[in-house]
Order: sequence, then structure tokens, then C-alpha cells
Amino acid sequence: MSRQIKIFDTTLRDGEQSPGCSMNLSEKIEVARQLETLGVDIIEAGFAIASPGDAAAISTIAHTIKNSTVCSLARCVEKDIDTAWSAVKDAVDPRIHVFLATSPIHMEYKLKMTPEQVLDSVRHHVTYTKKYLDNVEFSAEDATRSDWDFLCRVVDVAIKSGATTINIPDTTGYLTPGEYAELIHYIRDHVEGVDNIILSCHNHNDLGMGVANSLAGIEAGIGQVECTINGIGERAGNASLEEIVMALKTRKDYFDAETRVDSTQIYRSSRMIQTITGVPVAPTKPIIGANAFAHESGIHQHGVLNNKSTYEIMTPESVGIPQNAIVLGKHSGRHAFEARLNDLGYTLSKEKIDKAFEKFKVLADKKKVIKDRDLEALIGVVPVSGPVRYNLKQYVINSGNTISTTAVIKMTKGEEEFERAALSDGPINASFAAINKITGLSIELQDYQLRALTDGQDAQSEAIVKMTIGDNSHDIITGRGISVDIVEASIKAYINGINKYLND
Repeated sequence: MSRQIKIFDTTLRDGEQSPGCSMNLSEKIEVARQLETLGVDIIEAGFAIASPGDAAAISTIAHTIKNSTVCSLARCVEKDIDTAWSAVKDAVDPRIHVFLATSPIHMEYKLKMTPEQVLDSVRHHVTYTKKYLDNVEFSAEDATRSDWDFLCRVVDVAIKSGATTINIPDTTGYLTPGEYAELIHYIRDHVEGVDNIILSCHNHNDLGMGVANSLAGIEAGIGQVECTINGIGERAGNASLEEIVMALKTRKDYFDAETRVDSTQIYRSSRMIQTITGVPVAPTKPIIGANAFAHESGIHQHGVLNNKSTYEIMTPESVGIPQNAIVLGKHSGRHAFEARLNDLGYTLSKEKIDKAFEKFKVLADKKKVIKDRDLEALIGVVPVSGPVRYNLKQYVINSGNTISTTAVIKMTKGEEEFERAALSDGPINASFAAINKITGLSIELQDYQLRALTDGQDAQSEAIVKMTIGDNSHDIITGRGISVDIVEASIKAYINGINKYLND
């Protein structure tokens, strides 16, 4: 019988720490629901002590999720642990994940603690956490640069103090797969009782070996893998959930291990994270990149046309990539629209379907054929919660290569209507300047991206803006807009970011 590997998703904690990947409360809840649908075993919902907002998000997710463990991170500090417990206590299956560094460089320069002090802290704080709940995970931060014998002593103390999961993270992405497997074997050979708990890995991707090290860990006896959707995370990111899951599924003959993840939800999960964070994946990204199942070489095309398995070791359908089974247009009714959304794996409330259908009918007047990517884009811009403060009513752009560009923007806020004009060196800058006049906000644009969602002359454009507003210069807000007109998409993205800021 195959071993069952637990998938511990830290997209909402470690993934969100990636620059430009922050999410608001409603977005975190939406992601958590999708992770539950995906079938991950544990959702690390955040770091409760980090901020009241983080604690509130974890608490809300704990109340919402029914089929996955909900976890909060905590340092080996009593206040951290108390705050984590307060956030997760109402979950169906709560977990607290405590950590302390064990490498010489971390102990000397960051913790300023001796090895014996670290051992005492682990003993005290794991025991302290155990008074709240049984499901306690301990992580030895920077484990892979620790002295192996000292690391074994730390793991031994954590187990004897009540930890039920022990994480051996490659915090800096330093080891090679062979070295990581050797470390796991060493721990299993030198720590009493290690077979009675779950060993976990959390591997970063600084040298591009996060997934390889995780798979090597599984071969060596790891029972839980900590990873993120699209591999997002600090620096070069984390081990990628979709790559690990599909490696185990595609090469079950080799690993003899499986997960409970529904792989047909992988593509949707990936698209959701790209939409919310505004961080796209590379076309060549394994599993979910735009080129992952594309074949341009004549030799490859010939083989695939005769038998897909000549060059495809998995199918697009196995990871949930839509195949345009139904083509929708302006004469399509609500039933066909809703049926196609269900086929794509979307289960939306009546309110959200109503909003999406309205946007669909508007798009259908501009675009003859609506493809699955178009539908996904529509779903991505349906607001999940909170009032829409500002709406675009109309815009007029006067532009040319021999004149300065003028933008006139008309927006509504409730029953109020505002119109302002601005002059700048291009239609996008002029539009943003006019919007700034209407809102009165001090906005600094950090990043701007524009791309086509589908092919053809009538393709929808997706605009992503990243901005900081007012005194919150450390909080990057992501706005997203779509339209067949690139200027309109850009204006909508800018307004979307402003609405997020005002709702938060």
C-alpha cells in the first residue's frame, strides 16, 4: 500500500511574505477555501503575532475551513503561542507551529543564545504549547546548516516535550538532494521515537532544488511536505506544491507515495494566486505554465498527433486545464454560462454568478467568441466582498505623437459623480493622474504590467498595477482590471487597487 504524504500549504504565510504577494482578508479567505477544495491537509493561515490583521485572518479562516487543519506559526515565545492559540482555537482541527533556529550562525548572531539555552527553550515552549492542544509542530529553523548531532538533540527534546510533527527545513535552500536525504536518514537513525511522529520538510528554492530536496526527503522517510502554490515565497520562493503533487502522481511507480490532493484543481488554484497577487508564472513553469503542454517542434507535433503519450507524461485535463468544450457568445444564456463555470470547477454563490453574468454579457457585445480563459478572467474580477467605493463611468483620451495627452475621467462613488482632467505624457499616466485628483489620495505606482489573456485581435487585456498609498508605503496593493481595451483595463486596475485600499 502506498504511503500517504501530507501536504502542508504555506501559501498564506510564507508565500504571502514574497514581495508584492500580500493579500487582504477577503482574498485570504477565498484562497483558503480553494486550498480546502484542492485537498491540502494543512493550511498554514499566517503568523498570528505578526499583526492584528494576520490574527484576524487566521481566526476567520479557522471558522471557515472544515476539511483541512488550520495552523498558525509562532516563535518560541509564550505571547506568540498564546496569540496563535487564540487565532486557531475554533478550527475543526487546529495546529500551532512553533520554531527556533538551531544553526551556529543563527544561534550566535540572531538569537544570541547558547546551544543549551536553545534546548531549554524548545523544551519549555513545546511543553507550553501542548497545554493548549495535541497537534503541535516544531521547526528547527536553518536545520540544514546545523550541527547534525546537536540537531538530533533538539529533535529528541521536541518529541519528548510533545511535538507530533517535526520539521527539518532547508531555510536558505543550501543543500543538494543527496545531502538532504542523508540528513533525514541520520535523524531517523539517531533519534529515539522519531518513527512515532511525522517528519516534515520545508525547502526553499535558492539554488533551484526546493522540489528535488522535498522529493529526496520523501524517499528518505519524510511524511509531510511544506510547499506553496506556484512556489511563491521569500527570495527565490518555496518548493512548488503542483510540482511535488504531480511528481508523486506521475511517478507513483517510483515513489510509491500519494497525496489526497485533487490534481484537477491545480490549474484553478494557480490561476487564483496569479490573479490575486498579480505575479504571473513563466510560460515554461512546469505543470501550469502556458507552454507546459504546448508542442511547437514538428517532430513533437507529429508524435503527439499520433499518440499524446509520445511527449506528454500527463494530460492537461489531469491538472484541470480547460479544453474549451463549449464556445460561448452573446446569444448564450445564463444556463450555458453557469454550466461552463461548473465544468471549469467553479462553485459560486448566486450573487457572484449574477455579477459574473452581467460582465459576461457586456464582454459578449465586444467579443464574438468567449473562451475559457475569458471566463476565468471574468471570475477573477468579481469582487469577493466589501463595497465598491469607486466605479468608472466613462473616460475620454486625447492623444497623439505631436501633442501632450489629455485624459478626462468620470467616476461614481455611491450617488456622487466626479469628473477630472489631467495632462501627461501618455494615456495611462494621464488617466491615473485624473483619478488621483478625484480620490485625493497620495498614490505612488510601483509596478505596471499588461498582457493579453487570449489570442486574436479581440483578445482581452489584463492590467496589473502595484501601488502604495499615503503613509502605508510598506504595504503594496495590487489592482487588476480586464477589458478588450488596454486603457480601460489599466484604469479599472488602478481603481480596483484604490477600492481595496479603502475597504481595508
